[in-house]
Amino acid sequence: MDFVPSIEQLSQIISQVVAPAFLLGAVASFVSILAGRMNDVIERMRFINDLPPDGHSKSRLKQDLPRLRRRVLLLQRSLLFSIASGVAGALLIIVAFGAALLHREHMWGTALLFSVSMLLLCAALVLFAAEVRIGLNEFDPL
Repeated sequence: MDFVPSIEQLSQIISQVVAPAFLLGAVASFVSILAGRMNDVIERMRFINDLPPDGHSKSRLKQDLPRLRRRVLLLQRSLLFSIASGVAGALLIIVAFGAALLHREHMWGTALLFSVSMLLLCAALVLFAAEVRIGLNEFDPL
């Protein structure tokens, strides 16, 4: 079996994986945003947890901890879905090139992986929207 694809095959595969490559870049940026946002919420929780239990002017902020925990949970789930989306996108590229090397059709596998990647990204975006809604609708008490 000849394992060397022709220039035409490689050119076709490269043109077909451009969209998934951009998807990977977008997912990486989104993961960075989610991680930064989660870090900010966790830092806020640490600050509130370090406050004395009673008698301090900011002790009332402790009532905000359940809301902050909910935000972290949504961000964690969004991160997991985003990372899974990136893995599916990377697998898509691997399958496309592997199929070219083996001279196999790859359209069903890549279509399925691209769909899975997009569904996972959509789920991550929905969770992120829920976290943003909580963050915007329930302002941090001063």
